[in-house]
This record gives sequence, structure tokens and C-alpha cells, in this order.
Amino acid sequence: MSKDSTGYKIVSDNRQARFQYEILETYETGIELRGTEVKSIRAGQVNLRDGFALVRDGEVVLLNVHISPHETTNQAFNHDPRRTRKLLMHREEIRKLIGKVEQQGLTLVPLKMYMKRGWVKVDLALVKGKKLHDKREDLKRRDDKRDMERAMKR
Repeated sequence: MSKDSTGYKIVSDNRQARFQYEILETYETGIELRGTEVKSIRAGQVNLRDGFALVRDGEVVLLNVHISPHETTNQAFNHDPRRTRKLLMHREEIRKLIGKVEQQGLTLVPLKMYMKRGWVKVDLALVKGKKLHDKREDLKRRDDKRDMERAMKR
């Protein structure tokens, strides 16, 4: 969890998504949460790995993101860890997303969740799945870059 002087603190990062998908566009969205969810997010108890977003009835919803129940809260007031959460975006952005997701067959994936001036934000990416040879190419490029940096140090 990194934090700088502007009140920006990364709570959870979905590094697997950067490997599995080709990122075309990113959007900063707000998220509709309950009080116990905010407490858990501040404690860093979030897993974005299996998460994805859909556009339903003109709204963007985040599915399959696990936010652990808060330990010290009464169980009656706690939340369901994998409940569907509404993402807050402008109507024009949602209209653009509807066209791209439905016509071009693209997917919406959360890249990271962070705190920005006290508000919880989600970086949502419009992605296209990578093929196996693209993943291998990325791994090879990363290894070559690492080898070049080692050679430059010597």
C-alpha cells in the first residue's frame, strides 16, 4: 500500500489482468459501498483478481470482487463479500462503453482500487484477451529487458 502527499493510496492491484489482457482504455470510477466495506478496504482486504464489470440497464456493476467482512463489526451489520456493487460513471461514458462491449466483444476488468482524498476509486479497463503467443512474447520481452539491465550494471 503506497501513499503520497496528495492522499492517493493504492489498496489493491490486479497485476494478473495486465498479463492476461491487452488494455485498450482505462476509466476512473467511483464505487457504491456500505460502511463495513469501506473499513475492510482501508485495511487492504480486497481481492480484484477474478473481478469483472458488466453494463446492466444503463448502469455499470462490478461482479466477483471479494471484499472481506470486517472482523470487529457485528455480524448482523456485515456485508456479503462477493456482492454486486454499482460503479459510478457519467452517462456519456456508459453509453460509449455499451457500444464497445456489446459490438466489439470487449471486456471490463478492474485494474486497481485506491483511496483518493478519502473516496474509494476503481480503475476500470476496457480490455481484449491476449492469445498464448502474445503472453509468451511479453515474458520474453521482460526477460530480455532484465538481462540488458544486468549487463548495463556490470
